[in-house]
Amino acid sequence: MKKAAIALTIAASFAISSCTLSKMLKIAKDQKVQTNPNPLEVHKDTVTYTLSGNLPVKLLKANTVYTLNSYYKYADGKELPLPPVPFKAEDNPTNSTQPIAVSKVFSFPYKPEYNPGTLEVEGVASKRGKTKNTARLPLATGLITTSKLVQNSYYVAYASHGYNNKEEIVPVVIPDFLFVRGKSELVKGELKSQKALDLSAFIASKNVTRTVTVTGTHSPEGLERINSALSQDRAAAIEKYYRAQMKKYDYKGMADSIKFILKPVIDNWDGFKREMADYSGISADNKAAMLSIVEGGGSFEDQQKSLEKLPYYTKVFNDIYPKLRKASTEILTVKQKKTDAEIISLAQQIAAGQGNDDALSLEEIMYAATLVPSYDEKMSIYAAANKKQASWEAHNNLGASYLQKAISAPAQRDELLAQATNEINLAAKINSEAAEVNANLATLTLLSNNPYKAYSYAAKALTANPSSEVRLGVNGVKGACEIYKAAYSQALSSTSGAAATDVNLFNKGLAQLLNKDFTNALGSFTEATTLNPNFAVAFYGAAIAEARNGNGNGVADNLKKAAAIDSSLKEKALGDLEFTKFNTTDEFRNALK
Repeated sequence: MKKAAIALTIAASFAISSCTLSKMLKIAKDQKVQTNPNPLEVHKDTVTYTLSGNLPVKLLKANTVYTLNSYYKYADGKELPLPPVPFKAEDNPTNSTQPIAVSKVFSFPYKPEYNPGTLEVEGVASKRGKTKNTARLPLATGLITTSKLVQNSYYVAYASHGYNNKEEIVPVVIPDFLFVRGKSELVKGELKSQKALDLSAFIASKNVTRTVTVTGTHSPEGLERINSALSQDRAAAIEKYYRAQMKKYDYKGMADSIKFILKPVIDNWDGFKREMADYSGISADNKAAMLSIVEGGGSFEDQQKSLEKLPYYTKVFNDIYPKLRKASTEILTVKQKKTDAEIISLAQQIAAGQGNDDALSLEEIMYAATLVPSYDEKMSIYAAANKKQASWEAHNNLGASYLQKAISAPAQRDELLAQATNEINLAAKINSEAAEVNANLATLTLLSNNPYKAYSYAAKALTANPSSEVRLGVNGVKGACEIYKAAYSQALSSTSGAAATDVNLFNKGLAQLLNKDFTNALGSFTEATTLNPNFAVAFYGAAIAEARNGNGNGVADNLKKAAAIDSSLKEKALGDLEFTKFNTTDEFRNALK
């Protein structure tokens, strides 16, 4: 009897539970839940959405739980179960009079096989181990993968070769020519001195010369002061000698291109003070006394007369004054350099092991590599530079050559990237802060499909005070990485400061599109296709921008252009949820025929 009673009680309990659950499911029909966004979107290799809405009043009964289960269905019935969201009666005591707010963020990693798919939701009412389920209902479609259109932007940075290939003006200073006291006549033997021979040899070599500046001076004593033009005449005497030498060596028209500048120095104590600085013929106190006079004010002649009264003046007059009766000559000449053809030829010989390593400086070898078009030639010359003197610049530029060839030769990419990595890492060991090194590391890691690490290298390169060229290049790499990171505002800033290449303009448009600035996005995509009329994905991006703006004609026109260049975009467009509002129109279908 007792067993029968217990069985009847259990049966009654199940019947009551079943009735309760049935009522809950009936009420659950009025639930209102939705997802944002819908369709679901991929950002940063992740699908993230918010489930929100309300569960009806009086849905939950005592000791019951109502659970929302979500499933993402894709590819032949496969499904990805998502975390359940339970609602317990005891946690929602106001449900008897108020609906239950639903707000839950979900995310799952993106896989290409997840597209296309559908997000479904079902309700599960449960009490004391017994459950009843609602039918599964579609809640959202997926996936919009527009963010995956990002194009890798690569930039290869070469360090400066350090060679000045422009015209350089260098000064040639001729030792002072000394003159007879009170005259513009050279001291006996000056024209046979080594300095005269050196000047004559310089003129004979016919160096390209811009200016010859001759500064004539006089000593301070009275006899010198009689002829106020003495300094000018001494400068003119050297000019006369120089011109005579040019005539001797048959300068002809070359002489007309040389400008002579004569600078007479009159009533000036600077030369005297310079000579006195190193003079040891009198005591320090006596030197100080003389300097005190010339720096104490008054006329030049009065200062000279005061010096003459000093007991040690005669010694200074004999030792120092003759050195002040002179003319100083400075020649500005064009530095002799090898021609580019000579530098290339010598560098190629050195690289082939057939030339003298000392025939070129390191800077000239590095410069030679910039003059040859072939990546292989660049590599051999930069390798020769490393043999001459290993430096971060030489390692970086050798690595940059490997990297640049890897970008243009996909078939050899793995081998070339390994060589580039080795050289650029060697450069980094020497100078890990160099902007060029970090720029190349950014491109290397992006080529290796690691945009997050590439971003860190790009950011580091930009903090290293790069040149404007490097900044423009690195901003393109950084902008692409920021789109991968779903940092769209930052990507827009980076790409706006990047070199105006077709890829960077496309990524700028994509960043604007993902920032919901559809009009400007269309403008950037148009700039990209203007620069590169065969850039199919840029036309595709323009079609998406037109779809977001609701312009069906623009969608069809741009898809037609994209598909004409890349036929694979036809199938992509037919399944792309960006075009849901347009894909049933004749315009759309005709564009993809």
